[in-house]
Amino acid sequence: MAQARKKIMIKVIILGDAGVGKTSLMKQYDKKMFSNQYKATIGADTIRKELTIDDKAVTLQIWDTAGQERFQSLGMAFYRGADACVLVYDVTDLRSFESLESWMDEFVVHANPRDYENFPYVVIGNKSDLSSRRQVSKSKAAQWCKSKGENIQHFEASAKDAVNVEAAFLAVVRQAIAQEAAKPDIVIPVLNVKDQPPAEEGSGCSC
Repeated sequence: MAQARKKIMIKVIILGDAGVGKTSLMKQYDKKMFSNQYKATIGADTIRKELTIDDKAVTLQIWDTAGQERFQSLGMAFYRGADACVLVYDVTDLRSFESLESWMDEFVVHANPRDYENFPYVVIGNKSDLSSRRQVSKSKAAQWCKSKGENIQHFEASAKDAVNVEAAFLAVVRQAIAQEAAKPDIVIPVLNVKDQPPAEEGSGCSC
């Protein structure tokens, strides 16, 4: 009889300033849909997907957190337990790119990852379809990623045109799977009943 594959649970957090398109990226990846209507995320929204990646069964949870300052404290509660983080900026908004540093620092503080130096990150420069309004060059973003860690991948994407959205999410999930595989197995010793010391006489309750 074939052995059932172990299902891997992966939790991904999306961080970035308000309006960079975090929700749009998530919806494009999940539902292959895009809307021009903007609605601020309050706290966090989440989706769940069942995937097969490299012949591994994966249950993926993606958490889209609030970018507006007045809602950020609500989203921080969901950072802990994350297996990977997607940092998003808007290629037409230099300020959103410059905010990536503080988003990463905030994530490390509140998520407290076990190995923060090798934690799986992917950086997405969204709205690549608006290249005529570009304020952040691809090379500048790539250089920032390299300065933060050799393994941080950078993608320019368009939630509107579905460019590089799936590739970016699959990249960070694969990194998380690799990290999960590298974790040592937790061995819980099983105490045999025969090995238990005998109860002392008179230790019972005489009611």
